[in-house]
Amino acid sequence: MKRFISDVKKYWNYTRYAAKSQLKTEVANSYLNWLWWILEPFCFMLIYAFVFGMLFKKKLEYFNIYIFVGLAFWDFFNRCIKSSVRMVRKNKPIVSKVYLPKFMLIISDMMVNGFKMMICFGISFVMMIVYRVPISYRILYMIPILLVGIVFTFGCSCIMLHLGVFIDDMSNVINIVLRFVFYLTGIFYSIEQSFPKPYRTILLNCNPIACIINDLRRCIIYCQDPGFHVLELWAVISVVLAIIGVRTIYRGENTYVKVI
Repeated sequence: MKRFISDVKKYWNYTRYAAKSQLKTEVANSYLNWLWWILEPFCFMLIYAFVFGMLFKKKLEYFNIYIFVGLAFWDFFNRCIKSSVRMVRKNKPIVSKVYLPKFMLIISDMMVNGFKMMICFGISFVMMIVYRVPISYRILYMIPILLVGIVFTFGCSCIMLHLGVFIDDMSNVINIVLRFVFYLTGIFYSIEQSFPKPYRTILLNCNPIACIINDLRRCIIYCQDPGFHVLELWAVISVVLAIIGVRTIYRGENTYVKVI
């Protein structure tokens, strides 16, 4: 733990600079520039709202905001996991020439995707004002919920970074797994309304992404308390995953350059 904290402090400025540079690079040659960070998630929300809201007649209150909140966190998790698999290979010029704790590459990528996620939540809050959604103090619960989600994503990303160095096909496997998880997470439908109780409980308790997104929707949109007991359990599991991931990287990072 001391080494991890020391490395984060030592390489923090580089990580922050790398995140800013990546954000600037993404919009450097775009006509709409940073507006794409707003337009892209907004267009996806409209597509899902039309397909699943109108064609399938989903009966959910504030359905557009419901989808937007789900997409905000899912896109963050999805992008972080996918990019982590090829993180070392993608940064081969840096990894092969200077020492950098490889989990700092993940933190930098999470900063980029976290910035985009915050934009999505900002749009959600604007939509809540437009649709006159009631707001209560429970909206503050989104802070610890997001912290659990960020730690869980970091832990999974560290493990995927390590596996991605040694298993070339890992990116293909992850794409399939993430697609499967996407449909079980309830991005465009309500798990609580779509499944009977035994299956509903299993999906919400055993799928951390579904649990986090469901709790975010409850506290942001519907002024309800999150499921504290399940969230606390996933908080502990997330910390354990993060510790395992960081230790795995420390043990194996000296061999990464030889493999790639």
